Amino acid sequence: MGGAHRALSPRLAFPAHPRHDGATEEVPMNRRALLGGLLATPAVATAQAQFTRPVRLVVPFPPGGSNDVIARPLAEKLQSRLGQPVVVENRAGAGGSIGAGQVAGSAPDGTTLMITSSSFAASAVVQRTPYDAERSFETVALLARAPFIVLTNPDFPPRDIGALVAYLKANPGRVDYGSSGPGGINHFVTEQFALAAGVRVNHVPYRGMPPAVTDLLAGHIQMLITTIASASAAVRENRVRSLAYTDEGGLPGGPEVPTVKAATGIDFTASIWWGLLAPRGLPPAVSAALQEAIRDALTEPDVARIYAAEGARPAFSGADAYQRELGTEIARFRDVASRANIRAE
Repeated sequence: MGGAHRALSPRLAFPAHPRHDGATEEVPMNRRALLGGLLATPAVATAQAQFTRPVRLVVPFPPGGSNDVIARPLAEKLQSRLGQPVVVENRAGAGGSIGAGQVAGSAPDGTTLMITSSSFAASAVVQRTPYDAERSFETVALLARAPFIVLTNPDFPPRDIGALVAYLKANPGRVDYGSSGPGGINHFVTEQFALAAGVRVNHVPYRGMPPAVTDLLAGHIQMLITTIASASAAVRENRVRSLAYTDEGGLPGGPEVPTVKAATGIDFTASIWWGLLAPRGLPPAVSAALQEAIRDALTEPDVARIYAAEGARPAFSGADAYQRELGTEIARFRDVASRANIRAE
């Protein structure tokens, strides 16, 4: 897969138009465009009036990851609603800050947007970035949400989440958990869980989630709190023990386990979200048009089906609600970083 992918062409096959003699003819482009305009919903017409150039949808991570999976079906649906090509571009590096920095420095006209996740909030706490996470961007819409899942090696004694908490309390600092790296989202979430449960666990950082999952399977670490997609094969094949989700939701056809809060009473919930950001200064009319187009796109059944493969579900909320959630998440991660001494290395 290349770093940038072409969006689907807006020049779709034209439907055949019946003639009076029983033959058919192709509908010319100008007539087709006119028909499309007449059939467009008011929301689509409003959105298309705001967009006169192709749109760049930046994913600040490599192709194939969860941000990419969330971005591509949305880009396809937005094309028809905005009336312009929507091209997904992967701009990876420095934990997402390279792509985010490019978006922050772009013109706030709606032609450059970014899809990111909760990791954006984590990076804001532990990384020195060329932008301010809360002041360099406009929130546009929250797109989707998914729980994390608590996993253990099958040979590790605790067989449910209540037993795990009891074991951790009886063995402070003696249980190793993995993460995708210092300051990564699952580093934060696991330490948030430990603080809420009143336990101490030992952090073992890896370069990405695949080697952490490999070491969990081998028994080199005992537990892992990660996204469902990061360990979906091991979960589906029962090569790990699934103890609990960190929030409502889960993997279709996956393990039927409770949430941490429901099973233990511990005041702990966590989920990963994906959202759309724009450079600061995006005109309100453009933002409103984008929100309407996104809200409509997320109702498409095939979008929900693709997201479900990530253990995610569409979860639209508009710019104001997303702004509040982002601010709350950054504040929560700052508190966790201070109490658990989390630093990027």
